[in-house]
Amino acid sequence: MLLPNPLIPGFNPDPSVVRVGDDYYLCTSSFEYLPGLPIYHSKDFIHWNLIGHVVSTEHQLNSAEIPTNGGAWAPTIRHHLGVFYVVVTDAMGRGTLIFTATDPAGPWSDGIVTNISGIDPDIFWDEDGSCYATFSGLQLTGKEFGKHLGIQQAKIDLTTGQLLEEPRSIWSGVGGMFPEAPHIYKVGDWYYLFIAEGGTERGHGESVARSRQLAGPYESGPNNPFLTARSTIRPIQNTGHGDLVQLVNGDWVMVLLGMRTRGQTRSFSSLGRETFATNITWVDDWPVAEPVHASDLVAAPEFREDFSSSELNQEFISIRRLPSSVSKLEADGLRITGDGSSMSDLRPAFVGRRLRRHEGIVRANLSVNGIGGISIRYDEVSHYDIEISNRKIIARSSISRIVHEVKCEDQIDVTKTELYMEFVPSGQNFNIDGQSCDFIRLGYFDKSGEKRMIAEFDGRFLSAEVACSFTGRVVGVYCTEGEVIVHQYSETAN
Repeated sequence: MLLPNPLIPGFNPDPSVVRVGDDYYLCTSSFEYLPGLPIYHSKDFIHWNLIGHVVSTEHQLNSAEIPTNGGAWAPTIRHHLGVFYVVVTDAMGRGTLIFTATDPAGPWSDGIVTNISGIDPDIFWDEDGSCYATFSGLQLTGKEFGKHLGIQQAKIDLTTGQLLEEPRSIWSGVGGMFPEAPHIYKVGDWYYLFIAEGGTERGHGESVARSRQLAGPYESGPNNPFLTARSTIRPIQNTGHGDLVQLVNGDWVMVLLGMRTRGQTRSFSSLGRETFATNITWVDDWPVAEPVHASDLVAAPEFREDFSSSELNQEFISIRRLPSSVSKLEADGLRITGDGSSMSDLRPAFVGRRLRRHEGIVRANLSVNGIGGISIRYDEVSHYDIEISNRKIIARSSISRIVHEVKCEDQIDVTKTELYMEFVPSGQNFNIDGQSCDFIRLGYFDKSGEKRMIAEFDGRFLSAEVACSFTGRVVGVYCTEGEVIVHQYSETAN
């Protein structure tokens, strides 16, 4: 099957997928962003639409004060007897949670807290109806913080979230670091255990083992890791963290995370970890994966919003709180109210969306009564801002708390100003500029509609390899003081 890659562009890591009849549902990690755990739907496994979120209220996760890289990690979505389940780690928050819904678009339950001690949980129902949790035994709390107990498994009561037996170690890969993301499947007479190992960076890969018994012992596959991009120049790197699904036509496909890197010998992933897919065949009862090929079968989507609807587009997200806590739809647009926080704070007054394109331009038509503008963010210490303050425009680079500002002396009309961020490829020259992934131009449109660039910043500093966060670029509008009204917002080709 010819697959679009990325399957879902932009910050969408750790995908998990389930088929129910002729429908496919996919869930990804969201970390510190709310609403959390997006649910995507497809009829053909090619075109995917966001239909809702598992986490639609702030109390479902304990996100308010979690550190960067905490929050909603590595969900598994499954369906059993008419009920959808999402089991996920709320890292540094509530622990491992089980959410349920009869409609994957929501609403979802508040979440049951389990006694699983680890990350990346999976659930699997055996033929007798018993349910088993399989998870990575990485310890995130207590005296054994950072210790790894391998891939663990135990029977679980999904109504209470309690493990019904002492977890057992079943298999932990072929020696790669951080064995994680386990998934159990029954195919024919074999139980298969898929795991990721090697870390979620360039050494990432997917390994497999099988057993006649769910509890093991598990036999390692002959070609592990059977899927990896390590030590290659493939355009999609860091591949792993896979989940398997059989399509309506009988074919097998694995969804997985990967990164589209840009640059020369040192390449950078500006959009972070995205969702990809690859075909799986079976040889001698072992899975064989195709390399993950880049494909433009589905074009990168453009996005335009004039805020004329009665509800905010569900693609918009905020940081450690919901968009509704800092914004309100009104007749003239989306009103964002400042609370003194900046983009360098944990919970800024910010409403944005996952950046989906390597090349293009983000535009926001704003009225500013106070201080605010557009920000592109990797985390609170890695962001670029184009800001209106006191009828002046400032372009700001904030990298590892080193702040650089470029001030524009032009007087502007704060009653309605159009700001922009433009993403320009670095080119392929074997020089300093060619080593970057892209360059980000910040500026505004003058009264004649011409772009006026104020600053150009190196995009590599907003990449997974430099910022070191597990997310990706998120771009949107913020307000520090007073109010900002967003009349129009778009992400399009240049």
